Amino acid sequence: MDQSKQEKEYGYELFPERNTGSKKEKSFVNSLFTSQFKCEIMLKLAMETSPYAKLLLSAMNSSGCKVIRDRHFACEDCDGSVSGGFDVASSQIVLCQNNIHQQSHMNRVVTHELIHAFDHCRAHVDWFNNLRHLACSEIRAANLSGDCSFSSEVSRFNFGMKQHHQECVRDRALRSILAVRKISAEEAQKIVDEVFDSCSNDHAPFGRIPHGSKDAEFAYRDHESRDRYNANL
Repeated sequence: MDQSKQEKEYGYELFPERNTGSKKEKSFVNSLFTSQFKCEIMLKLAMETSPYAKLLLSAMNSSGCKVIRDRHFACEDCDGSVSGGFDVASSQIVLCQNNIHQQSHMNRVVTHELIHAFDHCRAHVDWFNNLRHLACSEIRAANLSGDCSFSSEVSRFNFGMKQHHQECVRDRALRSILAVRKISAEEAQKIVDEVFDSCSNDHAPFGRIPHGSKDAEFAYRDHESRDRYNANL
């Protein structure tokens, strides 16, 4: 595919450092004071302490898709409208170092993008040609990552609506699709509606919707217990 066409149609223009040769090398001393260094420290903490991330990393490892931090994550400057992305071409998660400033935000972004990576690992997702596949993964990521948790929504001054979690998931999935595909809001909404019920009820690998860190911790313990049980069969 023509590179300029790919960038325009699939959202690559939001991640300018994905362009070959555009990333500048920094000395070790200088790197200690950069947003990239802070991003990498927060990433390490997310992978080691977030129960959401730990569960997804364990599930991917069990599925034969072991995640290596230096290979599968990249801290880069991005467009101001995005916090992260999953680059299918390189099987790499992009973390937007210029837009992620708090550990809680990093934890959610890492989890959101790991859900896409998990879907890529376990299923034959046609990211570029099947909008229903894309919509399904965006629904799952919004539903399971904590993007729509009560605390996250309160921080955005969004709360109090009936069935608020479902509406939040729909809205965030819709916005994610529109950010990376040149389609109308009406078309995107129609696709989200078509797959919403089945995809919002797919809770793998959590087994439930983790509505907060405690829920995610319980889900992580259950997942690890199942793995140990299966290993002993």
